[in-house]
Amino acid sequence: MYDIVIIGAGPAGGSAALFAAKSGKKTLLIDSDQSMTKRAWLENHYGVMELTGAELVDIGQKQAVKFGAELVQAKVSNVTKSGEGFQIETENDRYEGKHVILATGVLVDLAQQIGLQTKDGTEPRIKTVIDASPEGKTSIPGIWAAGTAAGVSVHTIVTAGDGAKVAINVISELNGERYVDHDVVKKGS
Repeated sequence: MYDIVIIGAGPAGGSAALFAAKSGKKTLLIDSDQSMTKRAWLENHYGVMELTGAELVDIGQKQAVKFGAELVQAKVSNVTKSGEGFQIETENDRYEGKHVILATGVLVDLAQQIGLQTKDGTEPRIKTVIDASPEGKTSIPGIWAAGTAAGVSVHTIVTAGDGAKVAINVISELNGERYVDHDVVKKGS
């Protein structure tokens, strides 16, 4: 069983997977390769002069994998309650996770299918989003939402930050105390 299963590996999901894996949680990142970020050109992402969205997504996924996240290319077809967590079904496999983070961007069909409450989006051209608290909690305890799917701005810098925030909240809940990931430069570096 995974501690955290993240569905969607764009900026929000990739960032969530990076924080989850780096914290030592057993992390699975499932991506259907439908991120709208892959079509973007970025010159407004802090710390990046210019970059394609596809490059940003690739780098983010590699960072998550570097810290131990498992990356699976598949489309999730269902999420159901199972024992102490959830069963996540794809076309070919089934996975179990204690917590699930939906970071599916503009796609909320899976969220609606599994019974999550949704609401009208406020961003231009984003019609429906998952009804999530500021912490990322949804109407089903243990299922969280991050990024554009959760109603935050479509800008990659914002969705990446939101994915990190939600992952930190999940990690904190799993740990029973507030989690902080803050590295410092080693002396002599």
